[in-house]
Amino acid sequence: MAEFQVDGSVDITDVVCPVTFVKAKVALEELEDGQILSIHLNGGEPVQNVPRSIKEEGHQVLKLINREDGTFDLIVRKVE
Repeated sequence: MAEFQVDGSVDITDVVCPVTFVKAKVALEELEDGQILSIHLNGGEPVQNVPRSIKEEGHQVLKLINREDGTFDLIVRKVE
């Protein structure tokens, strides 16, 4: 993640859909426009749905990092 200056992070591995997106959205709302959030999430339904929902909200998905343990880090830039 060295290529991005991450301004905030949230771990949503302990919740299930649709709460995963709700927690990610709340974390994004706490940031200023242009800031970057790292979202730690599980594979399967969360990694399929959360990036799509974030894009639908108008934010920019920068990178999806596979942690090789069944979890992922989603790097997102908040867009006004």
